[in-house]
Amino acid sequence: MASQTPKSHSFQVFRDVPPLRQLRQQLLRSDRTVGLVPTMGALHEGHLSLIRQAAAENTDVFVSIYVNPTQFGVNEDLESYPRTWDSDIEKIEKLNAELASHGQGNGVKGSSTTPGRVTAILAPTSKVMYPTLPPTSEIHGYGSFVTITPLATKLEGASRPVFFRGVATVCMKLFNIVTPDRVYFGQKDVQQTVIIRRMVQDFHLGTEVKIGTTVREHDGLAMSSRNVYLGDRRRAVGLVLYSALKAAENAFESGKVSRADILGAANEVAQKVLAAQKALSPSERALFEVDYISLADPDDLTELEVVDRTRGAILSGAVKMLPLEESSPEENRGLGDGKVPVRLIDNLIFKPKV
Repeated sequence: MASQTPKSHSFQVFRDVPPLRQLRQQLLRSDRTVGLVPTMGALHEGHLSLIRQAAAENTDVFVSIYVNPTQFGVNEDLESYPRTWDSDIEKIEKLNAELASHGQGNGVKGSSTTPGRVTAILAPTSKVMYPTLPPTSEIHGYGSFVTITPLATKLEGASRPVFFRGVATVCMKLFNIVTPDRVYFGQKDVQQTVIIRRMVQDFHLGTEVKIGTTVREHDGLAMSSRNVYLGDRRRAVGLVLYSALKAAENAFESGKVSRADILGAANEVAQKVLAAQKALSPSERALFEVDYISLADPDDLTELEVVDRTRGAILSGAVKMLPLEESSPEENRGLGDGKVPVRLIDNLIFKPKV
């Protein structure tokens, strides 16, 4: 059954599937449309921008909040992943008030003046999402999984072999539960967007995949729920990824199309920043490892030697901010006291030129 949320709330919270499906059937009979925004909670402005986009294009928005265990590897940060239920609910409530101030009631499809609103939050237990077997993060673990290969083996998938299996599986479950007209994902997780589009196409899922632009902090850092672990020192150095990608983008915009020229510009920035950090004392520096910087085809993520300007490309990268070696009690070390390694991903899109 739907949980009993306070009367002041403008949405229902569902812990199980049948009552949510009842609501979905009612909306279908009323010719209303549903946009789904899947999240793992710890909501930030990036998530809220997707909800706003969904509200502009649908009468009803469903938000899922579920930290999906099957996309975390055996030794990854499942237990330390931030869980901020109370603040998440508060943010959605405030956003609903914002949406209501732009119009009366739920929006009409195609209307930009009367937006929809969040009417349901799906916050299931793992028993609900994985009803027959406990979820597993083992590479060859038992379970019912969705695999999208070879896309899921590239880039992030090379370092995190079960990650996209878990993402595709939980998204398939959410799409089957909600049957949304549209689903909303952020461009920051670019490989995820490519995989979800492929899954929807290959499995003939009746939903439209919508991609929202990456929301960034004032200095360019891509917003992420994991940023709370960075602290001041690692956050400042963590800008290296965005700076490297921007250098590569500048090379492309200046007329360079070869992999060596474009990625050479990015690698030069990364190496320079790392060398500068290594020259500092352990109490001053923030070390990192570059996992990859990629220049890939926008459809199948094949690495490119030369960019075809009529097709464009995806420039993406990942760095791992290592735990602080030494710190002082006075400095802001972030959640986890600077001891949690933080993986940062980002990307820029080279749009096709006609």
